[in-house]
Amino acid sequence: MSVAEESPGLRPTLADVARAAGVSIATASRVLNGFPRVSPERRKQVESAMLALGYARQRAAKASSARHTGSIALVVCEEVPRLFTDPYFPRIAAGVGRELTAVGVQLVLLTVPATDDYQSPVVRYLGGGHVDGALVVGMHGRRPLDLDWLGIPVVFGGRPVQAGRTGRLPYVDADNQGGARLATQRLLDGGRQVVATVAGPQDMTAGVDRLLGYRQAMTRAGRYDETLVVCGDFGQASGEYATSRLLTRRPDVDGIFAASDMMAVGALRALRRAGRRVPEDVALVGFDDLPIGCWTDPPLTTVRQPVEEMGARMTAELLAMIDGAAPRRSTVLDTELVPRKSA
Repeated sequence: MSVAEESPGLRPTLADVARAAGVSIATASRVLNGFPRVSPERRKQVESAMLALGYARQRAAKASSARHTGSIALVVCEEVPRLFTDPYFPRIAAGVGRELTAVGVQLVLLTVPATDDYQSPVVRYLGGGHVDGALVVGMHGRRPLDLDWLGIPVVFGGRPVQAGRTGRLPYVDADNQGGARLATQRLLDGGRQVVATVAGPQDMTAGVDRLLGYRQAMTRAGRYDETLVVCGDFGQASGEYATSRLLTRRPDVDGIFAASDMMAVGALRALRRAGRRVPEDVALVGFDDLPIGCWTDPPLTTVRQPVEEMGARMTAELLAMIDGAAPRRSTVLDTELVPRKSA
C-alpha cells in the first residue's frame, strides 16, 4: 500500500516523501530546496516520490514560505562559561551545523543564564519572528522554559524533565540508562566488589537516567547501597570534589562509574591525591567518549554516546517540521562501551 493510500484525503508530508524514496528527511529536504550535495540517484528517487505523491504541487509553496527567516535557534540552557568548557555543546553544534550547511540555513546561538527572569529575553526573541524553529539543549527541570505560546517548531536534545506540553514535544536522546548499565556491569564483571557512582545532576534527564541504569545493574547484582552514590554537575571540578567525599565516606570503594568523562577526569585527580592506583586499586568508567579520555593516565574506559549524530538528527527533525511534517514523539540513539585501560 502506498503512502497516499494509507492517508486518503491528507496532503503528503516531507516525511512521507522521504519514506517513499528510501532516504532520510534531511536528504529529501535538500532536494526540495535545490541544494547540490545530493547524488543524482538520490535526487531522482526523491523527485520521483514527490511526483508520485503530489508533494511538489501541494507543498512547495508552503515550504518556501515556512522558512521566511532562513534561520533556526540553538538554545543552550547553561551559563556562558560552561558553553565553552564542556565539550558536549560544541559537539552538538557540530552536528547541527553539518545539517544546516547542507540546506543553507543560518544558526543563531542563544544562551539561557541561571537567573529568575532568564526566560523573558529568550522566549521573546524566539516568539518574535526572528527564527523558523528552535533546538533546545541542556534543559534543567528546575527552570523550565515557557515554550507553550511560541508558535514555532521546537525539538529538544535530551528528553525534557517536565510534564505538560513541553514534555510532549519531540526530542532526540541517547540511551543513557542502557549505557549506564553497560558501564556498571563492566566494573562488576571485572570482579569489583564495592562499585560506586558519581552521578550527574538530578534535574536533568541524562543525570536521572544514568543513575537509574547504575541502580538497575547494582540491584540485579544484589549490591545497591545509597551510600555509594554521590552527585556532581557533569563538570570536572564537581567530579573531583564528589570523589573525595565518596572516599571519605566509603574508603572500601574499588570501582567507580562517573556519569560523564569530565567528572571521571576529576575522579582520577581525587584518586591520585588519595594514593589510589587506577585500575589496580579502583577501576573507573566514564560516559561520553570525549577525546580527553584517550589522553588520561590510564586511558579512560567509557561509554560512547553519538553526540554529533544527535545534533544532526535534531536538526533534520526540526527542518522536516518547518516544512510541514508531523513531529515524531522521540528518537533514542544507541550507546556502546569503549574499553580502555582504566577498567
